[in-house]
Amino acid sequence: MSERALLRRIRVWLVVFIVCLVLSGLTAFPLVTELHWAEGLLTSSASPAPEHFPALVEWITRVRAGLDEADAAYPFVLYGTDWLAFAHLVIAVAFYGPYRDPVRNIWVIQFGMIACAGIIPLALICGPIRDIPFWWTVIDMSFGVFGIVPLLVVHRMIRRLEAAAAV
Repeated sequence: MSERALLRRIRVWLVVFIVCLVLSGLTAFPLVTELHWAEGLLTSSASPAPEHFPALVEWITRVRAGLDEADAAYPFVLYGTDWLAFAHLVIAVAFYGPYRDPVRNIWVIQFGMIACAGIIPLALICGPIRDIPFWWTVIDMSFGVFGIVPLLVVHRMIRRLEAAAAV
């Protein structure tokens, strides 16, 4: 594969990763509204969730009630999720460096892989402390697993690009 084609593939993978980070960040802003929507969908008469996934419905209802209470009495608590959203957006911007010059900025890819790996111990430690159901902790950990896959692919392609440029 030519260097140009390899660079194009790296950039496509990075754009997908950046878009996913941005979307993930943007969804952290309207949590209260999103949980009302999710609960409405899960508890609608057409939904099989109450019958097949009662723990999920119960969890979403509990989280929605908690966020409603926090929003009504302590809206400043939700400011933490605003910062979570902002962090996703800032991290997404960092990946412009490897988009522009992958070989020089491979460290950003490595940073992203470390961050994805860090999700697993964070979820396993903080999940039980915060009384998060284990199955939800597994869902949280999946973000690290699914996030690291494109970064591993990109990392391998950058190494190939680096080797090809050195010849």
